[in-house]
Amino acid sequence: MRGLTGAGPTRSRTTTRAAIAATAVLAAVGLSAGCGTGGTGARDEGPARAESVASVTPPTASPSRTPGRVDAVRLIQADPAVSAQVKRELKPCVADEYPVDVSYGNLTGGAADDVVVNVLTCGDAVGVGSYVYRDQGGAYVNVFTAEEPPVYAEIDRGDLVVTKQVYDRGDRVSSPSGENVITYRWASGRFGEEYRTHNDYGQVAGPMPTPVPEDG
Repeated sequence: MRGLTGAGPTRSRTTTRAAIAATAVLAAVGLSAGCGTGGTGARDEGPARAESVASVTPPTASPSRTPGRVDAVRLIQADPAVSAQVKRELKPCVADEYPVDVSYGNLTGGAADDVVVNVLTCGDAVGVGSYVYRDQGGAYVNVFTAEEPPVYAEIDRGDLVVTKQVYDRGDRVSSPSGENVITYRWASGRFGEEYRTHNDYGQVAGPMPTPVPEDG
């Protein structure tokens, strides 16, 4: 099941799929200068050949560094912007495995990659909360919160993309009628909505008709 991570530093996961801005500063957890496995952090290059060194042009800007794996559970539990209900329901599903997804990527143009955390339910992996944390001077600041389930946030080419499933009366949790996909972009110190799309899922009312063979 997606999103199960241990109580310690979580596995990074870069997916492609969360809105109330908060400004609570949290102590940085597990931050390191090394490059993590997820997100779009710096990439190590091999040594340049001697004959090509003179022609190398220094980059105009250094890429953001990917933080070390964070303890997402501790980050969520210490965040005053996260609702008491989400904190109360964030419990291990199996042993010390928590239902959280963590992604790293450059959303806000900071010196270090931002951290996107999705909190899910254990049974059916429904997103109950999505959060974005920005590193500021070694501390994490909550800059985005969405707690209207089902919700899921992802990083897509430098934008924050939030998917909210839509249910009609009588829909089962596993069978939503559609989804709203909202794209946010960082500008002037906050995330602003760029555009949104709505997708209706196809609903099959009954058994598919059986084609009648032609007389031959």
